[in-house]
Amino acid sequence: MYSLYHPDYTPQRWQIFVVFLVVCWMDASVVMFGQRILPKLANLACCVCVGGVFITIMVCAIMPATTGQGYASNSFVWTEWNNQTGYTSDGFVFLAGMLNGAFAIGTPDGVCHLCEEIPEPKKNIPKGIAAQLITGFITTLCFYIAILYSITSFTDVTSTPIVSLPLAAVYQQATRSRAGTTGLLFIFLLDTVITVPGAYLTAGRMLWALARDQATPFSATLAHVHPTYRNPFAAQLACGCIVTLLGCIYIASAAAFGAFVGAFAIFTTLSYLAAFLPHLLTRRRHLRPGPFWMPARVAYPVLGVASAYVVVFNVVYCFPFALPATSANMNYSALMVGGITVLLTAGYVWKRTRGYVGPTLKLDAEDGVAVAAVGAVGKGGKGA
Repeated sequence: MYSLYHPDYTPQRWQIFVVFLVVCWMDASVVMFGQRILPKLANLACCVCVGGVFITIMVCAIMPATTGQGYASNSFVWTEWNNQTGYTSDGFVFLAGMLNGAFAIGTPDGVCHLCEEIPEPKKNIPKGIAAQLITGFITTLCFYIAILYSITSFTDVTSTPIVSLPLAAVYQQATRSRAGTTGLLFIFLLDTVITVPGAYLTAGRMLWALARDQATPFSATLAHVHPTYRNPFAAQLACGCIVTLLGCIYIASAAAFGAFVGAFAIFTTLSYLAAFLPHLLTRRRHLRPGPFWMPARVAYPVLGVASAYVVVFNVVYCFPFALPATSANMNYSALMVGGITVLLTAGYVWKRTRGYVGPTLKLDAEDGVAVAAVGAVGKGGKGA
């Protein structure tokens, strides 16, 4: 937004890091100290995001007609193909570009990490996943159509000097106004800030659960539930510190930081594969049917296609983003995934030599599971 009014401004990585640091610890503090307001904040975030998308779609759909610049052609939106990656295979470029759609809808596992704090999780967790995917699909499709019709110069979008944010150039072409572009970017910023606490919440709960099962260093500390704030305070604090350290990497090397970010999609989908491939191979013998149990004729094709999708696309996502590949634009995801996998394996072996046996609690997902789990930790306080 600043660069809209200062075209000669060249952002420095340390400046972006400072902004990130403020947002990081502001949202981390909300999660650590604001346990009672988190449900209200989640509802507010949902309304702000959906409302912001609606406003953005309406502005991008209406403004080009009022500015006199008009809209992009139907062929540009629906049939034209633009391959600027350097790859000769359009089919491969199409596959590599599918990751954008996945990021737009989001990771469906987020709500799963709150199973122990949600009433009737067997019913509500699948409903939450379905709500996310359906809402994400509808809003994303409408958003993409609106902004594509707003583009009158695709070259200006791909070569925008506005802090390397093509979306800002699209908004400029839609509104033909710096004030209008600033307003739409502010919605974008507000959506980001208000939803980051959800990411911290799930990350902290995951680290706490691993520590509760003694699968992390300093397990006793990270598994502790604060008696006053009624949350895994130490685990949340550790997440904030780790994220800050990753941000410091960005200051030193954008390529190294990009490797961490690029590995996210691969690690996430591999975790899905580790969850459902065993059920496919064992024909779901070790699963207890729940309220949304798929019949075999549906489940096995779904599991098979999903497993194949993860295997194939994780290979695709390891290719360089564009050709010719250089040290600056190289995709280091494969190196990152391989290195971290080796470290995790070594850590697991080291833990096993010291008596680690894995999770020992086998609890049904009922309302009292959080209290029972905290009681098993020992000095955990009352409830997560």
